[in-house]
Amino acid sequence: MTEVPPPQQSAVPIGHSAAALLDGAGNVIGWSEAAESLLGHRASDILGRPADALLTPGGVLPRPESGEWSGIAQIRHSSGRDLELDVRMCAMSDASGRAQWLMTASDPGDVALHGVNRSLLDGVLSHSPIGMAVMDTSLRYVWVNEALVRTSGVPDRIGRTLSAVFPTEEAAAGEAKMRRVLETGEPLVDFEYRGPIRSDPTGEHMYSASFFRLEDQLGEATGLCYLVIDVTERWRSRQRELMLSRARACGKRLDLMQTAQEVAEICVPDFADLVTIDLLDSVVQGTDAPAISAGDPLLLQHGGHKAGSEVCAALLGGTGSPVVYRPSPRVAQSLATGEGILESPLDAVAGAWAQGAPGRAKMIEDHGFHSSITVPLCSGGTRLGLATFIRAANGETFSGEDLKFAEEFALHGSSSLAAAYRFTQERRISLSLQRSLLPGRLGPDETVEVAWRYIPASREAGVGGDWVDVIPLSGARVALVVGDVVGHGVNAAADMGRLRAAVHTLAAMDLPPDELLAHLDDFVTSLCREHPACKASAEGGLSLLGTLGTTCLYAVYDPVAQTCTIARAGHPAPVIIQPDGTISEPDLPAGSPLGVGDTPFEAAEIPCPDGSLLAFFTDGLVEGRDKDMDEGVARLHSVLRDVEAPLEELCDAAVDALLSRPLEDDVALLLVRPTSFPSSDVATWDIPDDPAEVRQARSLANRQLEEWNLSELQFTTELIVSELVTNAIRYGSPPIRLRMIRHSALVCEVIDGSSTSPRLRHARTTDEGGRGLFLVAQASQRWGYRYTGSGKSIWSEQDLP
Repeated sequence: MTEVPPPQQSAVPIGHSAAALLDGAGNVIGWSEAAESLLGHRASDILGRPADALLTPGGVLPRPESGEWSGIAQIRHSSGRDLELDVRMCAMSDASGRAQWLMTASDPGDVALHGVNRSLLDGVLSHSPIGMAVMDTSLRYVWVNEALVRTSGVPDRIGRTLSAVFPTEEAAAGEAKMRRVLETGEPLVDFEYRGPIRSDPTGEHMYSASFFRLEDQLGEATGLCYLVIDVTERWRSRQRELMLSRARACGKRLDLMQTAQEVAEICVPDFADLVTIDLLDSVVQGTDAPAISAGDPLLLQHGGHKAGSEVCAALLGGTGSPVVYRPSPRVAQSLATGEGILESPLDAVAGAWAQGAPGRAKMIEDHGFHSSITVPLCSGGTRLGLATFIRAANGETFSGEDLKFAEEFALHGSSSLAAAYRFTQERRISLSLQRSLLPGRLGPDETVEVAWRYIPASREAGVGGDWVDVIPLSGARVALVVGDVVGHGVNAAADMGRLRAAVHTLAAMDLPPDELLAHLDDFVTSLCREHPACKASAEGGLSLLGTLGTTCLYAVYDPVAQTCTIARAGHPAPVIIQPDGTISEPDLPAGSPLGVGDTPFEAAEIPCPDGSLLAFFTDGLVEGRDKDMDEGVARLHSVLRDVEAPLEELCDAAVDALLSRPLEDDVALLLVRPTSFPSSDVATWDIPDDPAEVRQARSLANRQLEEWNLSELQFTTELIVSELVTNAIRYGSPPIRLRMIRHSALVCEVIDGSSTSPRLRHARTTDEGGRGLFLVAQASQRWGYRYTGSGKSIWSEQDLP
């Protein structure tokens, strides 16, 4: 190859450009190695050929007679690809004076650098604050700048891969992304990863890396360059914004303890190694949060915790178990004033908990926790509890900025906890209302055995409008009630409470079932008229949800007659199982729901011998989205076939077989097993319509008391029988019957054929009569009267000795 002599005068540094020497005819007589590298033509192939052949077809290089020429020319690569290069022609002469030209060609992008000192450029890159590195096609380091070495603290990288320098999962993931960039040529910008830093050995930092491929003139990959910047502060800011956002979004199920656990889990491990949430016991119970003053012992419940390391969580106490927490004066003052505190070092952290939670203090010592932040959980002036954040020995100590963040986090977390607390309060009020409105223990045991279930459709509210009741009546009889108020929740429960009270009041009047429902219908209508939402329609009817449309079934079981008289207002008929296993639904007039019609109610009497079983229920038990009422009743039949099974077991079996979640309607079920009185506990006599028979009636009663070993009641019983029989003979009409029943009380009952109502009089001292019922009332614990199908009955009850 002919060497190319240096130009006499040229601003172009030939060492960085492709150079060729042309003779006077424009033929190539010199060819440099840089020209061969740039254009792909070897010297043996190009020497002696016209220089114009290097250009694209039809191109002609200028040949200035003196001086220089420069410009952009299209020069063809040996592969056939056209390159746009910056070309310079400089006139020269050889030793004999013949004209020659020196031609240089370079990439236009390099021209701007021709006047720049390369050593200065290398210095700028090397001292850049941004970490930079160049890797070969095997992803081995060939150059790194000082910033990258300073960031990682690893100076010995040349010739090694990233995974060899940092044997971590993050490094392996980063190397995989580098390899993809090298293969596809698509740059990757702002890839974030965690890593250590030599200047901060207490914790990891977050970095952002960008990778792009290095290529030669032919577009072939020659290596990879990447840039790294420390974005720890940006990452922390973003992480903390995310934690605040998650704190605001907690508690969607409005479960207080679950919300506390969710709040505790948010900040581990990005902010603290251990977080505990402790709630005031009054908050957990749903009662009013008390006023807090410094120094007062606090009854807390552990609501939730999250440990990011190998910590014995049992030392924290079980979730929901109350612990008396007597914090340090500073911590107590924090809850009282609403200001957070920062504790450090280890002894101060342990001291904050030592008085009331020695287990926690021991945990702090065992696991090397060195700094803590305690902040109160407050919302709208209501103190909810405390949040505690603790860091371990392998992390940096909490700072004042961390305290500000913890206080802000507690503010957002408190809003979620406050919502759950308000729901807990409302649920407690609802449940208290429901418990006060529903019966506690149903009875009495002497006449019926009962079991019942009530399941509200809304688990959140926990209340509804269905109810069951068993009400003792005169003559050892029992009223059995089941009702269904339209709607769910607290409003339906309140309406149910009013109706249940009304039923009790009407039952005390000893009304027949059909008459009781008629009076209850009038009561519902009056409630609707008084309700502000009641609107009169064009036809004069009423339109109101709630009590309007309530269904009810009222039955009276008489253990002496072994019959059950039933009337219903739009309610499903009961299922009756006879002792032999025969199952039937009595053909009872359905009647209209309460308050929606003027159809008279009718009652039917059904025999209920010993060993039978009665099932009363609301439509929510037998009707739903997956079954119609007939199918549900058929399922109930199959469950109740074992008539001798315990009632509690039958209730559970019916609920399991017929209900599926979620419930569409409230459910009430009442199972009743009637029990008649032995004949020895009932005595009945027909009394002739003659005043002289009163003495005989007293004698009959006395003999019966002696048989029952109730001689202590003879004096009062003689007085009661004498007055009731005399009253029936004097003011009533035959037939007259005296009946005595021994059960939980002693019942004396006189039945006559007159429907005249007895009246309690307060006789004057000069009156000769009018004191009979007054004396009966004084000698009895209870007395009253009721109408029968053929007259009336006046009764009296005395407690047994």
